[in-house]
Amino acid sequence: MRYTGNIIKYGDNIDTDVIIPARYLNTSDHKELASHCMEDLDKSFISRVQPGDIIAAGWNFGCGSSREHAPIAIKASGVSLVIAKSFARIFYRNSINIGLAIVECPEAAEAIAEGDKVEADLDNGIIRDLTTGQEFRTAPFPEFVQKIIENGGLMESIARGVIK
Repeated sequence: MRYTGNIIKYGDNIDTDVIIPARYLNTSDHKELASHCMEDLDKSFISRVQPGDIIAAGWNFGCGSSREHAPIAIKASGVSLVIAKSFARIFYRNSINIGLAIVECPEAAEAIAEGDKVEADLDNGIIRDLTTGQEFRTAPFPEFVQKIIENGGLMESIARGVIK
């Protein structure tokens, strides 16, 4: 799994309430959720995010409630990957379940700057900042997680018979 995109950077403790505010949880429409992604934290996010962009963030990304709407909003906005120093455990699992690629790499999340172009090879655990030339190592995803993400999430993987 390879991802290439420009970085949108956030700090520590980005909770699900700012990823997708509770006032929008009355819909399950992915495009509608995406249109409000990050609006309480970064009003410019939705107008500047481009398909394939990558979020880099600090510690405890996705803390707060267990709502699946948060990773859905991120994925539906066009973000292909989230690199963070760490993730809240429920957010981490929800992301995999809906097919959003996420990876913990504190060194990359710290060093990569807003606007840098990054390439991530998650099969081999390599993250390259193409802007600065820096390279970072992380644990590759296990094969079953790769299959879940490649197939668009857990339920899609089960429906396709990829995961039993």
